[in-house]
Amino acid sequence: MATQLKTDTGADLDLARLLRDGWCIMRGAIDPNIVAALADDLARDFEESPHAQGPFYGKWTKRFHRLLIRSSHMDSFVRSERILPIVEQVLSPGCDTVQLNLTQAIEILPGGKIQPPHRDQDMWPVRQPGLEYLVNVMWPLGPYTRDNGATLLWTGSHRRQDEIAFPLADAIAAEMQPGDALLFLGSTLHAGGANRTSVSRRGVIVSYSLGWLKPYELPWLAYPPETARRFPRALAELAGYRSHRPNLGTFEGGCASRLLDSEIPELGAIDTLHPDHEALIGQFYAGAFDNILKGHGS
Repeated sequence: MATQLKTDTGADLDLARLLRDGWCIMRGAIDPNIVAALADDLARDFEESPHAQGPFYGKWTKRFHRLLIRSSHMDSFVRSERILPIVEQVLSPGCDTVQLNLTQAIEILPGGKIQPPHRDQDMWPVRQPGLEYLVNVMWPLGPYTRDNGATLLWTGSHRRQDEIAFPLADAIAAEMQPGDALLFLGSTLHAGGANRTSVSRRGVIVSYSLGWLKPYELPWLAYPPETARRFPRALAELAGYRSHRPNLGTFEGGCASRLLDSEIPELGAIDTLHPDHEALIGQFYAGAFDNILKGHGS
C-alpha cells in the first residue's frame, strides 16, 4: 500500500507540481555529503566503463547499472524518505506494490549531443489513459547546467502523449546542485542535454515502476539471492524479492522473498491473492455460480 503523505507539507507541494507539470525539482533532497560519498564510490566505474553504443544512448555517454552493489550509499537514494512516499502515491492507483525499475549512472562527456526526446514508459507497448507506469528520480553528482547537459523536460507533455515532438525552445533545463533531485513521470517527454563544456556531467538515475511490469533491469540477475540477502529486507523487496498479487513474480509457487532466507524453506505453492479474488473464489465454492455453471443462467 502507498505511504500516506501528511497534509500541508512540502511533499504535498512536490507531488502537486509533479502531477501538474510532469516533473519537479526537490531542492536539498539529500545531504550533499552523501552525494559526494556516492560520487567517490562510483568514480572508478565511471573511468573504466566503456562508451555507450547506439543512437539512443549515444557514444558520447557512459552508462552502467547495478548500483546497489557498487555503493552502500545507494540505499539512501533508493529509499529516500522524502521521495519514495511520493513515488508510491503516484503509482499505487495502478499496482499493489511498486518496484525498482533500474539504477543507472550516466555521464555525458564533453561535446556530447542532445539525446532524442522520448518518454520512458514507451518501453512498454501498452498504454492505459490516466495510469502512470513509471517515476524517475535523477540525482546529480555535480552541478547540472544548461551548458553541460542538464536534463531537458517539456512541461505538460504528460498530458499530450499523442504528440512526439515539441519545440526545443519550450524545453526546460533542470539545473541542479548535488543534493537536489529531479522527479519526472514516465509519461513526460525529456532528453539528456548537449554538453557544450569541457567537463563531464555525471549523475545517477533511480526509477520505479508498477510492480507487475517487467522492469528495465532484471533484478534477480542484477542482484542474485546471495547478494540480495545482504541488503536490508525492505530494499531487497523493492529490488524484486517480493511477489505482486495475484501470484506474479513467484518462486516455486510462492513469494520471491523465500529466496532471501539462508536456507530456502521446503514449502509447497502458496497463493498470493487480493482479498477480492479470495472473496470471489469463496463465492464460487459456496455455490454462487452453480446455476451459470449448469447452463441455467439468464
